[in-house]
Amino acid sequence: MAKKKIRFLMAKPGLDGHDRGAKVVSMALRDAGIEVIYTGLHQTPEQIINAALQEDVDFIGLSILSGAHMTLIPRVIELAKKAGLGDRIILAGGTIVLPEEIKELKQLGVKEIFGPGTPTKKIVDYVYSLVET
Repeated sequence: MAKKKIRFLMAKPGLDGHDRGAKVVSMALRDAGIEVIYTGLHQTPEQIINAALQEDVDFIGLSILSGAHMTLIPRVIELAKKAGLGDRIILAGGTIVLPEEIKELKQLGVKEIFGPGTPTKKIVDYVYSLVET
């Protein structure tokens, strides 16, 4: 029996217009055999959750450099739960570096946060570690 392919939604919520990191991580995940759906720039939380529903993803990755992570990520989590996607693994990355914000986002449901300069191999290995257990 073939293993189910991992489906990963990479999203850029809010007004952040810098997507190089999201594209680099998306390519690394793709090259590692993960199916990546990239939503593009300037997505609302509602658009992200609609895409997650339509694409039946296992992971929702949120890349934020704008500083709006304490508003946007909780909204994505809230909408995911309302849509019945509460079991999806939410990962975040970007300029989320304050320990108290990281702690709060994890308490809300973000599984892991990858800061600036995180090696892509670490992210790929982490994703695989979650599906292999």
